[in-house]
Amino acid sequence: MTNSVAPRVESLASSGIQSIPKEYIRPKEELASIGNVFEEEKKGGPQVPTIDLKDIESEDIKVRKRCLQELKKAAMEWGVMHLVNHGISDQLMDHVRIVGQKFFELPIEEKEKYANDQASGKIQGYGSKLANTASGQLEWIDYFFHLVFPEDKRDLSIWPKTPSEYTEVTSEYARQLRGLARKILLALSLCLGLEEGMLEKEVGGLEELLLQMKINYYPKCPQPELALGVEAHTDVSALTFILHNMVPGLQLFFEGKWITAKCIPNSIIMHIGDTIEILSNGKFKSILHRGLVNKEKVRISWIVFCEPPKEIILKPLPETVSETEPPLFPPRTFAQLIQHKLFKKT
Repeated sequence: MTNSVAPRVESLASSGIQSIPKEYIRPKEELASIGNVFEEEKKGGPQVPTIDLKDIESEDIKVRKRCLQELKKAAMEWGVMHLVNHGISDQLMDHVRIVGQKFFELPIEEKEKYANDQASGKIQGYGSKLANTASGQLEWIDYFFHLVFPEDKRDLSIWPKTPSEYTEVTSEYARQLRGLARKILLALSLCLGLEEGMLEKEVGGLEELLLQMKINYYPKCPQPELALGVEAHTDVSALTFILHNMVPGLQLFFEGKWITAKCIPNSIIMHIGDTIEILSNGKFKSILHRGLVNKEKVRISWIVFCEPPKEIILKPLPETVSETEPPLFPPRTFAQLIQHKLFKKT
């Protein structure tokens, strides 16, 4: 099978098949843990924490401290959280969802004009997961990937032209998200007892921290309990921010069990990525997570990975290391970290 023109999952899904091709069926040992996402979402038990950022920059030291304490606890115990009162308006978030959804509603042949070509290293654009494992395993997902910030590093020629307001809306969201990332990085620095600007500087600062947006489109799946939208992984980023269309699917591996994230209106989900886990010497967690699919509803999520530049060297910060807490990670550039993960996986 040549991977350059892997069929889009959307065209498989709309072809009326009742059973999914074998490449999409997960291995036996994994199938036991995949359930109906709507039932999973209703379960009790541990829940992803919700962090209210309203007081993150409060003038009142006591009030601000309480907010930092909650953020720190969530970052240490879970490494993922729902952010509310994050400062990005509901209206802007709705616009982001509308323009992304409109792009995915275009006919496939229209979207193909934006196709990426992973073989030649052209990773931005419209694509589907290529089989990268020996088993030839595929995921039930199509996506659109592009760098959205800093603005001078964007390639607007590959951004969707339809809908016409796509670029304006997505650019504004990226700008505001960069501000939110800065706010979080300052707070996490304080939580580690570092100087406020430390983590921001360590991941590249305003000039170099890259925001990469991936719109994940999960078509309805005729056999959702046999497939995954995204297989289990941790994010290599510093931070990851996620918007979604209120259809459940995100699962976190917490204390030995898969927990389904509830859909919290107007929240943004945030993950701590491997980069911050390393800089914090494992004090903040980068949690294993995956995406489920379902029969009834298309799920779309808007993911922004905040990534340091490739050549930056990542290792536990001196302040996070002591006699009793030796460094848990060897020094690696961000590029080497990505290679190391790929190598471990295959």
